Amino acid sequence: MYSLKQINEAIRSDPAAFAQECDEQFAKKVDTAARKIADHRGESHIILLSGPSGSGKTTTALKIEEKLVEMGIVTHTVSMDNYFKTMDPETFPRNREGAIDYESPFCLDVDLLNQHFAMLDRGELIHVPKYEFARQMRSDIFARPMRLGKDDMAIFEGIHALNDIIVGKNPRAFKLYIAARSDILDEDGSLVFDKSWIRLCRRIVRDFKFRGSDAAFTLKLWENVRRGERLYISPYKENADLMFDSSLALSASALKPFVVPLLEEIPRGKYQVVEDILRGLDKIEALDEKHIPAKSLSREFIGGSPYDNH
Repeated sequence: MYSLKQINEAIRSDPAAFAQECDEQFAKKVDTAARKIADHRGESHIILLSGPSGSGKTTTALKIEEKLVEMGIVTHTVSMDNYFKTMDPETFPRNREGAIDYESPFCLDVDLLNQHFAMLDRGELIHVPKYEFARQMRSDIFARPMRLGKDDMAIFEGIHALNDIIVGKNPRAFKLYIAARSDILDEDGSLVFDKSWIRLCRRIVRDFKFRGSDAAFTLKLWENVRRGERLYISPYKENADLMFDSSLALSASALKPFVVPLLEEIPRGKYQVVEDILRGLDKIEALDEKHIPAKSLSREFIGGSPYDNH
């Protein structure tokens, strides 16, 4: 949990130092995760990293990779999104309303994933596919060859990485669950900003920055995303060897200058969560982007991260 009073006082007194301190605290979490993974490498070469949308899986995975490389362990990070099946309306899973269920783990080519995990653990060569989202199809033309040495590691990150259909066949893999797990509270203990709002705001800003989508687009999809989390992600978090809190004390403050204008375009009263978020952000001091370190997790959502083109 984070204190509203402490956040606001820190931003008013020395915002750059506050941002740096948040980054250092996150770096300690990354270091802890990397050391636990390194200790586990005799069991498996595979790291399975999962978490709901807006958790910062991509940046966290790359930061863990950097730390492992510093420790002398050659490490590769792979997005499991590349293992999506080519879109086929005839065979894709559907929800109760009959619409294609894009949140389902069965949109993934689980058989190929499990085959690749086994091959990597045996030191064999695989070809990591490339998914083309614009065409909703997987391309083997742009597949990337990968083979692991006896001490190398591969991080596979994706929302379904800890699902039983994957973990069940890879029980020795190191399993990491990432989510924003800390609320912001007032002095009397009352809730100011819910941890789930952090993820929603991250996604709204990211969708706008990188896809040109407005907040209405993200909000329209959000309930289905949350439904998918309840069905396909949260039930499997207990499979994790380590749970990682990806919230930062600065998260809401860093997002505020970007997300408030986007939310204010939404007609008032249409979404209760928008009213709640705006009310909470009104109490939180904004953090100027110039104070946020280049490699901060927040950069995954507001832009300017060196990981953007990874």
